[in-house]
Amino acid sequence: MSNPDVAIVGVGLHPFGRYPGKSAMEMGEDAVYEALLDAGVKWADIQALYAGSMEVKNPEGIVALLGQTGVPGRAVFTGCATGATSLAMAANAIKLGDADITVAIGLDKHPRGAFSDDPSVSGLPSWYGQAGLFLTTHFFGMKINRYMHDHGITAATLAKVAAKAFRNGARASHAWRTKPLTEQEILESQVLNHPLTQYMYCGPNEGAAAAVLVRAEQAHRYTDTPVYLRASTLRSRREGAFEVLAPSFGLDVVPGPTVEASREAYEQAGIGPEDVDVAQLQDTDAGSEVIHMAENGLCAHGEQEKLLAEGATEIDGRIPVNTDGGLLANGEPVGASGLRQVYELVNQLRGRVGDRQVPGARVGYAQLYGAPGSAAVTILSR
Repeated sequence: MSNPDVAIVGVGLHPFGRYPGKSAMEMGEDAVYEALLDAGVKWADIQALYAGSMEVKNPEGIVALLGQTGVPGRAVFTGCATGATSLAMAANAIKLGDADITVAIGLDKHPRGAFSDDPSVSGLPSWYGQAGLFLTTHFFGMKINRYMHDHGITAATLAKVAAKAFRNGARASHAWRTKPLTEQEILESQVLNHPLTQYMYCGPNEGAAAAVLVRAEQAHRYTDTPVYLRASTLRSRREGAFEVLAPSFGLDVVPGPTVEASREAYEQAGIGPEDVDVAQLQDTDAGSEVIHMAENGLCAHGEQEKLLAEGATEIDGRIPVNTDGGLLANGEPVGASGLRQVYELVNQLRGRVGDRQVPGARVGYAQLYGAPGSAAVTILSR
């Protein structure tokens, strides 16, 4: 790996869940202060901030709570990839020489139930919503159903993914769902969109996360355990890709945006999939984690059935995936979700997650995917 330009020296998290009477901004404030404390810096030291949210119109307005120091604040939103984008922009400000120390923030507070809106906000015709296709749970059910047919994946494997998530969540004090469920309980729960059952889906909820970034050569001024940003990529879908919010299914199917974002990230970092010690993959549903294992190069298509049966993605497995329970156990406040992944990876690479620790972890990999058919990959290392 080449010499890095940017390091993460502090991370913070407001646990995801439901908090009546507490605003997304207030949760963001808590996450930022935890990250500042972790980095050993004051709010007045921050020279630029990038805040992402789906529900909050002007998340950069968080300066009203943190302190009005005149710091440049910018809002970002790239759907489910927002957390990775805020981190990338905070890093780019350092690379461009605009700042020496920055903060990336993600925060959201979603109402209960599946995401809903008018298809026109995503450039789609009204019939798309009338057919029920704008409901993302419907799409994810269709996508994994086709994938299972093409690659020999069984419903039992989907249940293994979800059961692992809840086991890991039970070991993470900040997780939302902390009750382990058996594979049988997951399979027998209510079918929402075949073949996915209730406990195979994540739920939109509330929370916030933050990260403090500095120039790599200055990192040891702040911590003995900096974590370096090795790659950050973002891709949107191409014509013919079968992705969320796609209005049609092409005769010639092309790879999805995750495949391209992943390849570019490995190239940027100068590593391959075999070098990844711990991964965070978008698990909007259990099927998404299965698909993303292959799309991120961690296995071949169809190999997931064998790997899950062997326990390869468990904390003590060959390639631990979603060691904090992922979205299934934590839920998804969209603006914060990607930075929750970063929070987990930074703490894994620093060796401070207790009985969830992946021994000797040096390289962490995070992938985000979702509306409007985009994907982001971030690679971190000690």
